[in-house]
Amino acid sequence: MDFSKFVFLKMSTVDKKIAVIGGGSWATAIMKMLTNQNQVVNWWMHNESSATHILKYRHNPKYLQSVEFDLERINISTDVKEMITPADYVIIATPSAFLFDTLKDLPKELFKDKVVFSAVKGIIPEVNEIPGQFYHTHLGVPYEKIGIICGPCHAEEVALERLSYLTIACQDERHAKYMASRLETRFIKTTLSDDIFGTEFSAVLKNVYAIAAGICSGLGYGDNFISVLIANAIQEIENFIDEVSPIHRDVKSSAYLGDLLVTAYSKFSRNRTFGMMVGKGYSVKIAQMEMDMIAEGYYATKCVVEINKEFGVEMPILEAVNNIIYERISPVIEIRLLSEKLS
Repeated sequence: MDFSKFVFLKMSTVDKKIAVIGGGSWATAIMKMLTNQNQVVNWWMHNESSATHILKYRHNPKYLQSVEFDLERINISTDVKEMITPADYVIIATPSAFLFDTLKDLPKELFKDKVVFSAVKGIIPEVNEIPGQFYHTHLGVPYEKIGIICGPCHAEEVALERLSYLTIACQDERHAKYMASRLETRFIKTTLSDDIFGTEFSAVLKNVYAIAAGICSGLGYGDNFISVLIANAIQEIENFIDEVSPIHRDVKSSAYLGDLLVTAYSKFSRNRTFGMMVGKGYSVKIAQMEMDMIAEGYYATKCVVEINKEFGVEMPILEAVNNIIYERISPVIEIRLLSEKLS
């Protein structure tokens, strides 16, 4: 099927052109933010039937179905090159487990002079790199043209238009300001940062700690214990990102602590849900099969353990999650041992 016939070519000649890569809940939420303004956005989706459905019924059939799109404001295609080529800014919002296969065959020339913003909250398992590193080493994007879009912000609450906050990080403030201006709406507020490595690693790690919170909840631990767990988790995040990228940052701010809290406690958190199922006795494989969406923390756990072999940061919560979901140690035993290490 030649899907290109469905593409609408109505790009504004005034604003920068933006492409969004991904068809999941977070990509759909980002498209809602971007199309809130009167500009056309290119949208690449892997699933052809979903793209066709959007063009016919104006909403994503699999994710955030309440979000209705104005078809005058989107170009949609399953041809990734066609969507990226005319764009000045590319927002990548695919699950990390699929990102390598999505981008591996694209030529570096395709990304020349483009600014790439990552909305991926995981580590690419094939290369054991955070997305920002991958865009630089494999796609040739300079670090000053790489940005990060991070929370605390659940896609489900964006769909409901509940007041939410985003942190937009880029070493070049001009790009951060432009992206922030495009994502701001009456229900989205933004702040800026230049910490692309810290915010991205923090976004990865908070998923691991949300799994830990879910496991503990599934085992029957209460709010008192989980609050101590999360207090220790933010210390692990700070120690790790300070070692990986030693710049001044305040981990008590929204991009770090806020994102950790919402992921560890929210009913919308797929990582917490995954952990809760494991804590209740589901095998890892069955828990994954029961979920409709990817729990990024599953892949991130093993990858960060490998990365930390270089840095040697003490991370007992990370190790506990790894032991449970990869080494198949009993959650009851592992969390009991972990409880002796928390303070």
